[in-house]
Amino acid sequence: MDALILAAGYATRLYPLTKNFPKPLLKVGGRSILDRLVDDLDQIAEIDRIIVVSNDTFYQHFVDWKTKSGSPKEILLLNDGTTNNNNRLGAVKDILFTIEKLHEVKDLLVLAGDNVVDFSFGEFIRYAISKNRSCICCHHEPSVPALQKTGVLEADNDFKVIKLHEKPENPPSHWAVPPFYVYMKKDFPLIKTSVDNGCKPDAPGNLAGWLSSQTDVYAWPMTGSRYDIGDLKSYEAVDAIFTNKA
Repeated sequence: MDALILAAGYATRLYPLTKNFPKPLLKVGGRSILDRLVDDLDQIAEIDRIIVVSNDTFYQHFVDWKTKSGSPKEILLLNDGTTNNNNRLGAVKDILFTIEKLHEVKDLLVLAGDNVVDFSFGEFIRYAISKNRSCICCHHEPSVPALQKTGVLEADNDFKVIKLHEKPENPPSHWAVPPFYVYMKKDFPLIKTSVDNGCKPDAPGNLAGWLSSQTDVYAWPMTGSRYDIGDLKSYEAVDAIFTNKA
């Protein structure tokens, strides 16, 4: 399996911190978000290669990062060619860009490069392999206002996805959906079809929602917590949490 880390955004809500610097390389608890993701992937036997997709503006930052990375796995950097927030491809098109650029891509673990977690993705990968289906993650969110600001899962008793609801006014469950996915290679043609049929490219959850309308997709309840870094306040809060854990 390959791992794809989406790192081509411009993080405008974190300006001025990210005006000239990519969010995935911001340090949390003394270590960059990207390094923390790679540290976990290094420990997962099923992952053969780590792919990081960046934009042209920040690409050199990732080149510099790679030269200092001590990862034992192959790391491949891709430049999607975009230069600002107005001409960005969006997460869904960056996934498709990666698949089309690298013809030999295997089943694909896709992770947002701006989230920090306190668990390993190894169990999620093994869950997806056991299902032999594309899969998403989910976690219990008790707050309805929080659910109204994120993707929400509607699933059957076996956690097969019935529908994903984006920022619903009346959430159908308390299962929030973070930006972590496994896409099986057999579903890659459907990813291109989704884009061709108008799947909105900005949010990666749009692809998972569309895919679940075409084929069976399963959800894995996460065994730990994830921390989303969306603005300066959340960045400072997450940095404090992981600094205290160190």
